[in-house]
Amino acid sequence: MDILTGHAGRAAEIIDLFTATFTASAGAEEGAQIGELVRNLLAGRAEQDRFVFIAEQDGRIIGAIIFSRLTYEQDERTVFVLGPVAVIPDQQGKAVGQRLLTHGLATLASAGVDIAVTYGDPSYYRKVGFMPISEADAPAPFPLNQPQGWLAQPLTGRSITPLKGPCHCVEPLNDPVFW
Repeated sequence: MDILTGHAGRAAEIIDLFTATFTASAGAEEGAQIGELVRNLLAGRAEQDRFVFIAEQDGRIIGAIIFSRLTYEQDERTVFVLGPVAVIPDQQGKAVGQRLLTHGLATLASAGVDIAVTYGDPSYYRKVGFMPISEADAPAPFPLNQPQGWLAQPLTGRSITPLKGPCHCVEPLNDPVFW
């Protein structure tokens, strides 16, 4: 398995991966919704606002993760939010996601990103260093439906919290349905 940075010429494959993976786990409606989110995250976003990592095996994409910029108006630290994450069902449980996340977080740290946050399953994301945080310490763009899933990780040795000011995500994530 190879871990690659970027998505040049492979957007359709990545969109299909997310659509199929989320359809298999949560149904056709969520699969379509996440597929459209990924389409929007990949289209027209400035490179400095997005990182895409893919896992490839025998020329086929078997997993992908996307980080996008999260801006805190009164804070100088650089923050990126992870999401969505997908690994094809027949490759789940084989550490594909963990390898993608480890590579992605190291790449963000090398690029000078101070903090990575995500909103998901704490037991899964703790395996790669994310720790629970509160919305008081790091406001989310919208109220969180499951605040126990709000997680962060320092990447450059700077403090995680508190992040100051209102928070804004990239436009495709600017919808309370994702929070």
